[in-house]
Amino acid sequence: MKDDGRSLKAVGLMSGGLDSTLAARVLKEQGVEVIGLHFNTGFCTVDHRRAIARKDEDPRRLRNPALQAGAEAQVEVRVVDVADEYIEMVKHPRHGYGAAANPCIDCRIFMLNKAREVADQEGADVIFTGEVLGQRPMSQHRNALDLIEKETGLAGRLLRPLSAQHLRPTDAEREGRLDRERLLSIKGRSRREQERLADEMEIDEYPQPSGGCCFLADRNFGRRFHDLVREEDATGRKVGRDEIMLLKVGRHFRLSATLKAIVGRDEAENAFLDRFRAGRWRLQALEHLGPMTLVQAPAGEEDGLKAAAAITARYCDGHGQPWVKVRATLFDASLEPEEAADRVLEVEPAPESDLAAWRV
Repeated sequence: MKDDGRSLKAVGLMSGGLDSTLAARVLKEQGVEVIGLHFNTGFCTVDHRRAIARKDEDPRRLRNPALQAGAEAQVEVRVVDVADEYIEMVKHPRHGYGAAANPCIDCRIFMLNKAREVADQEGADVIFTGEVLGQRPMSQHRNALDLIEKETGLAGRLLRPLSAQHLRPTDAEREGRLDRERLLSIKGRSRREQERLADEMEIDEYPQPSGGCCFLADRNFGRRFHDLVREEDATGRKVGRDEIMLLKVGRHFRLSATLKAIVGRDEAENAFLDRFRAGRWRLQALEHLGPMTLVQAPAGEEDGLKAAAAITARYCDGHGQPWVKVRATLFDASLEPEEAADRVLEVEPAPESDLAAWRV
């Protein structure tokens, strides 16, 4: 490798998965100074498991995967919060969605643009990812990789170390500051070569691939997300972090264009929902054990509130009774001090046919 008296610095995307861990390690073994970036988008399943705090959760599943990957790769990893901007991008991505609500190409462009800002501040010549040519059908075929490079303006700087020998060399490679022969030639969907390298480099802990670390790749979550975006488009009521957090728990029922009920499925979800009661109705059966239901109901949605009460009754221990009393409490948006308006609704538990029609 050519020595021009200036050490090579690289900034890269670190998801916490094996591919980005290997990419960082490959560069570090060439003496490159590596800075990993992990973007908090608001859609990480690990962050959610930590937030909901189930008593029986395996603590190992609560660790930040990127920080763990940084330890395995022996590189610095910075966690950067981009959730507000990212949520806006995900609502209407220019290049569309995958099978659920995953905007893979727009996601990569977004993150690389953020990485470029850090790279420019740090004086880094290279921006790297753990992408593998041909591994993912939407975002890692050659045309998609070329499109991402073009739209980010990173020609000559964007490096995919695991597939570098199949792709155009970066400026650092052409100048001899990075040894292309020591970069890799992995391609396709098989994981065997990555697993072999992990064993060779003594990288012991890493999550299995499948998009499982991102809620947006989950079809059930995607269905709820698209429903919420349609509500925002129809009503102008902004979807922000709280609304995204609420998509991750409970049973969801769309009762009207402006009203949705979210029903907790266990004690942990009930406690989680209760943290978001400000400005919403909270419903619970009065005389029976059962779930908490959260409803953001605008004025005039009397029928919708009764329907939410009927759903609450259906999932409580008294669902076999002809009538169930449900307390509905509307909490002031500020909760400083907490103020609430109470009412009791006596309702018939909702039949399964209604649940099926409303379920999101």
